[in-house]
Amino acid sequence: MTPLISAPDLAARLGEKNLRVVDGTVHLSFDADGAHIASGRETYRAGHLPGAVFAEQITDLSDPDGEAPFAAADPDRFAAAVGALGIGDDSTVVVYDTANGIWATRLWWQFGLEGFDDVLVLDGGYSAWTAAGLPVETGEIIPDTASFTPRRRPERIVSTDEVAAATGDRSVLLINALDRESFASGHIPGSVNVPFAELVDGSGQLRPIEELRQLFDEAGALDPSVRPVTYCGGGIAATAAALALQTLGRDDVAVYDGSMNAWTADPARPLW
Repeated sequence: MTPLISAPDLAARLGEKNLRVVDGTVHLSFDADGAHIASGRETYRAGHLPGAVFAEQITDLSDPDGEAPFAAADPDRFAAAVGALGIGDDSTVVVYDTANGIWATRLWWQFGLEGFDDVLVLDGGYSAWTAAGLPVETGEIIPDTASFTPRRRPERIVSTDEVAAATGDRSVLLINALDRESFASGHIPGSVNVPFAELVDGSGQLRPIEELRQLFDEAGALDPSVRPVTYCGGGIAATAAALALQTLGRDDVAVYDGSMNAWTADPARPLW
């Protein structure tokens, strides 16, 4: 089953009792000083899907003591954050962002990490919604809180030590989701490259199944004898690759949450 929902299909479901729509936007920019992140809350207030709440991924859904920036929040922290958004065990969740889709897939992945599968990603995000001429709201919605029960799936996340061991394990395939230039400038030994930007079309919607299948098949990621582990710069774009692989039927994908931020923290770790 695809973890995506189209804008028209979501519009038809608005108003369902247990439906919770979540804007997970984070703004990422680069300059001479490196990468910078900023909350998408003001963007959300300026325009969001009807009834949508805002998830603050930078703080509420990250572990400040993790091995790298944006480390996934622990189960209790995650449960408290999404419960405050009105998301409970009986909710159906739809996530989206106003950026390039990877912040929505990051939130989708974190729900799955905590054992919650009733979550969909709006295909094409906010742009697809507005392009369809569908209504938006402004301001901020503060929902009633709910009780969310986390059920951590440790097999869906890997640490730096596990990745280091995997570089010599042919049963694990490390998939770098960064652009081809970044991959060529340095990557974890043994990795293959499937850039997240090549998984979507010009409108930001996921490419057709057969096109995705060709991309991942050429990289060896559909071989049933290997376990795919996706990574990127900071564990965000890696989740887009994980979603695409799940769309292709792989339910055994793990994400290297620390990704290159954690790997390169020790200059002794090799790069190819």
